[in-house]
Amino acid sequence: MPPFTVIVPARYASTRLPGKPLADIAGRPMIVRVAQRAATSGAARVVVATDDARIAAACAAHGVAAVMTREDHPTGTDRLAEAAALLGLADAAIVVNVQGDEPLLEPALVRDVAALLDQTPDCAMATACHPLADAAEAFNPNVVKVVLDARGRALYFSRAAIPWARDAFAASRERLPADLSVYRHYGLYAYRVAFLRAFPSLAVAPIERAEALEQLRALWHGYAIAVAVTHGNPAPGVDTPADLARVQAAFAGARA
Repeated sequence: MPPFTVIVPARYASTRLPGKPLADIAGRPMIVRVAQRAATSGAARVVVATDDARIAAACAAHGVAAVMTREDHPTGTDRLAEAAALLGLADAAIVVNVQGDEPLLEPALVRDVAALLDQTPDCAMATACHPLADAAEAFNPNVVKVVLDARGRALYFSRAAIPWARDAFAASRERLPADLSVYRHYGLYAYRVAFLRAFPSLAVAPIERAEALEQLRALWHGYAIAVAVTHGNPAPGVDTPADLARVQAAFAGARA
């Protein structure tokens, strides 16, 4: 497939875990672990986009490329758009947004999402999902669901249980019907740079504001999103000290 660029947005501030990008994981800052793992996806290059000199310095110390971006970006996608401009990427280039708090993200998934976008020229974005079998997850508002059309494009993303099995759920919400396809969305995106340039000027969508899901802005304004259906649960991200401890345990024994 054509070359693609991974950009990892990273801010120092975190409500539940301040300084999260610099948290130590087996002798390296988490942001470095994320970037180095993403580099094994086949990306032409991996660049951290940050607004904090401490994060940039940590990247430089470990040979990871970084660009300094503004502090006032309202979303991570806005930060990506500035980073793409700073890197001089062409409109047709593909950028994959890898979150800086997912050091266990599978590199193959990064590559697959980039390849999907390359193969769907009518789409501005690509992302991924996997089937859900647990009713508790389907009804959990912290688990984002996506509904697809016949071609694998996103119809809608929601924190609600979608699609809603009217008759089955009226009888019981303890289990999902065997014939109901419920997909959990991965927070991983590939973008065409032309769309990234356009995104900051798009008005915030009412559905985006209601669901607190940024990707709904693209759907609201008529942009198509291709979705890869994968299998298996997503690797755990790091939002709390307990999450960090789990990831540190997973890297136990890794060479610094």
